Formats: sequence, C-alpha cells, structure tokens
Amino acid sequence: MLQPLKSTFLAWIVRMSLIKRWALMLCIRNENVSEHSHQTAVIAHMLCVIKNRLFDGHVNADRAAVLALYHEVSETKLQDLNTKTKYLNPEFTRQYKKLEAMAERECLHTLPDELQEDFRTLIIQDEADPELKKLVKAADLLSAYIKANDELRFNNQEFIHVKAGLEPRLAAICKELPEVQYFMDHFVSSCWATVDQLTGIDQERH
Repeated sequence: MLQPLKSTFLAWIVRMSLIKRWALMLCIRNENVSEHSHQTAVIAHMLCVIKNRLFDGHVNADRAAVLALYHEVSETKLQDLNTKTKYLNPEFTRQYKKLEAMAERECLHTLPDELQEDFRTLIIQDEADPELKKLVKAADLLSAYIKANDELRFNNQEFIHVKAGLEPRLAAICKELPEVQYFMDHFVSSCWATVDQLTGIDQERH
C-alpha cells in the first residue's frame, strides 16, 4: 500500500511562533510572528465588520481574517526584517519583494497538489483580493501601532520613532478608509490600559 506523501506546510506555520518580531530592538514584551498574525486577523475582521455595518461595505470579514493569518507566511523562510532595512532603497525593496514572493510560492508548494488552489489567494499576496489586502495592511499597521504604544507605556524609548513613523501612515489610511478612523476612535487607546482601568471602562458601559 502506498504511503501518502507527507506535507511540511503545517510544520512551517507552527514554526511562526519561533520567529521573533522587532528583532533588532529592545522589547519589554517579546512578540512572535504567530502572535502578530493572530492580532492582525482579529483587527482585520473587526475593520470589515465596521465597514459593512457603518460605511456601506460589502466585504467578507471571515476571508479577511484568514488572509491576515497567512499574510506573513513568507517569514517562515525569511524571518522578520526590520521595516527601515526593508525599505532602505528602491532596488533593495524590489529584490526583497521578489524573495518574499518566492518564499510564498515555496510555502504554497509544500501543500498537497490537490489543496494548493484553495490556498493560493491566501498565501500568494500578489493574488489576494485587493480590497481585503488593503484592509489587512491597515490591520497590520494598527497592530504595530498598538505594540509601539504598549512599549512606550513602559518607557521603552526604542519605540518613539516607530510610533512617529506609523502616525502619518495611519492618518493617510484613515482619510481613505473611515472604518480605520472608527477603529482608532473606539478601540485603540484601551489596548495599553491596565487591568484595573479596563475593568473600570467596562463597568462604565453598564
């Protein structure tokens, strides 16, 4: 009896928890790519629900969440690269984007042939739904912004420039996507509150 060909796809995904984000920076609380992907998925899902409910959107929130879960899959091969380094100059960025695309294809091809088509537009970012991809990118930036403020809460000066760099990018996205502004207004500041403060906020709502 023929043995099934083993796939390494899930093994690579599981190893995302071993990949450290912000690797060149001092962090009060370490964050791995798996944690970041989960948080980005939650935020992307929320942005879609807000868009559909309040801003006449018609996007698939569940699909966006799954896309966000896989949006950093290339890092299973390449690890996390500092944003400043990644965008050091246009030529370096172009070449690194090629590496990311290659890593995505390699990850896709670790799946059994009969499953690859179902995952293609989740893993190959250039083939993802453009509208959902834009919302996932917004969620990705929001996740980083929350992280930066959390580190600054503990007086970690490493993240001053991270926050300063993210603010104009988020301001531009808020002008284009009102659901992002709504999310900022209603949810973000609570993310670096203490447990006691969170409890107080919840009690005020009842």
